[in-house]
Amino acid sequence: MGQFLGIGIGAGLVSALLFGVLLKATALAIILYLLAPLPILIVGLGWSHKAALVAAITGSLALALVVQPFLGLGFLAYLALPAWWLAYLALLGRPGADGTMEWYPTGRLLAWTAGTAGLAFVAIAVIAAPNYETFHTQLRDMTRSIVKIQTQGRTAAPAPPQAAPDATGADGSQSDTGKLDPSKPDDTLKDDVSDALARVAPGLAAQGLAVLLVFYLWAAARIVKVSGRLPRPWPDLPSTRMPRRVLGILAGALVLTFVPGYPGVLGVALAGALSAAFAIQGLAAFHDRSRGRPGRLALLLGLYLILFVTQGIAFVALTLFGIADTALDRRRPKDASGRP
Repeated sequence: MGQFLGIGIGAGLVSALLFGVLLKATALAIILYLLAPLPILIVGLGWSHKAALVAAITGSLALALVVQPFLGLGFLAYLALPAWWLAYLALLGRPGADGTMEWYPTGRLLAWTAGTAGLAFVAIAVIAAPNYETFHTQLRDMTRSIVKIQTQGRTAAPAPPQAAPDATGADGSQSDTGKLDPSKPDDTLKDDVSDALARVAPGLAAQGLAVLLVFYLWAAARIVKVSGRLPRPWPDLPSTRMPRRVLGILAGALVLTFVPGYPGVLGVALAGALSAAFAIQGLAAFHDRSRGRPGRLALLLGLYLILFVTQGIAFVALTLFGIADTALDRRRPKDASGRP
């Protein structure tokens, strides 16, 4: 007990330090902040989930006492508890009928990673703004600033047209007929774009967090495996496939997006996080289906090049491929009767 307490406290303090440097607002601080969940995941996978829980609580208390309570609570909800939970799931196992250990399937772990990302985003949103209207206003202000920055300087102001003779009335006074404010349609368009971005922003944020959590889990497992402390054998990642019931969860999340308030935010966040999970499964399916084929390396390099060049457009195709892979379930091994 003393061992996992000591290692958990140490990992929690390191994780809190990495998270706290974000206040420096430098490029190096952002990189260190992105590494904050790794110590918790490493002790969770290399020692036990109890050590990871001690690390999560220790890091949160340290930030709350040294910096401010809000920062400690945000760290706990957004990164620390998700890291502990994923480490706990990754090491779940039970003896099979033949006596060998059956470990938690990677497909279910991927689904839980997406669900954890969606819940973590909503948790940090509620902590930051318990009132939904305040949260929505802050989100709209942020998206308006983004749209303003993106459009600023892209369109040069057109040269003013030659002044046409103003229409004059019968009494000789000038009329403003025909004078339009060209900025009003542009401002309306910017407002519409800002509103649309504010609507999908929770999904984009949860989508990015889901990808990061998958990377954190993979990186921590690789580090622990190199040290020889990983209890479970390394899984066959290309064979990862989520259960079909995840499609029902995705459908429920899409329906939930029409509910006002934070329930709708939860629906958008879950839909975004699950889209990331399906894209990762689509990538795994591509790896799996290309095994044994001639030119496999060139196919994989081409896929990653397309992903890089299209700046995320191919991500949509991978998501659809992952959804189809789950729905059709063509990769499930068949028994002697030919049934999956």
